Amino acid sequence: MRTLLIRWGIITIAVWIPSLILPGIHLKGRLVDILFVSLLFGLVNAIIKPIVKFLTCPLIILTLGLFTLVINMLMLLLVDWLAGDYLVIDSWSTAFLAAIIISIVTMVMDFLVSDGS
Repeated sequence: MRTLLIRWGIITIAVWIPSLILPGIHLKGRLVDILFVSLLFGLVNAIIKPIVKFLTCPLIILTLGLFTLVINMLMLLLVDWLAGDYLVIDSWSTAFLAAIIISIVTMVMDFLVSDGS
């Protein structure tokens, strides 16, 4: 349970940071709204992303893994669609930059939080 809450916190911070940096992402400012969007993002990444990665495995191999950035962008746009007014992304390019930022922030936070095992 503790690991799940830590992971949710990491996703929350990772989703919140691009909304501060990029002008094309509009995230409602209340903490409850940000937690809802991050929960939705976590569920999409846990359920739908593995299926998409499996189906596009040849393309991922062909592009040496760079297609995973496109998959991350598509997952973010799916969350934008599912979240309604809680998360609004203006363009595909903004979603692509946000996906890169989210990936980097998540990687750094996972490294900082990990216990070394």
